[in-house]
Amino acid sequence: MIRILIWGLLLYIGYRIVISLTAPRKTAAKPVEKRDSAETTYRDPVCGVYVSEEQAVVGRHNGERHYFCSMDCLEKYREQLDHLST
Repeated sequence: MIRILIWGLLLYIGYRIVISLTAPRKTAAKPVEKRDSAETTYRDPVCGVYVSEEQAVVGRHNGERHYFCSMDCLEKYREQLDHLST
């Protein structure tokens, strides 16, 4: 009885190998990201990460706009300005 189970298992494994080798390959379609090649990125002055204008947190200092990756970086920048002005 054990021999029949082992032969059945071996036949099944062989069948799956043959099927996998002969089956047509499906190529996964890569999602196309819609990106504007002219999209401008800005470097965060605190951590150095580049962010797009849409995703950036904008802060102003002396009339200049500064772009940050997060509110944490904006707050750190403000703390640095406070330490420099004291």
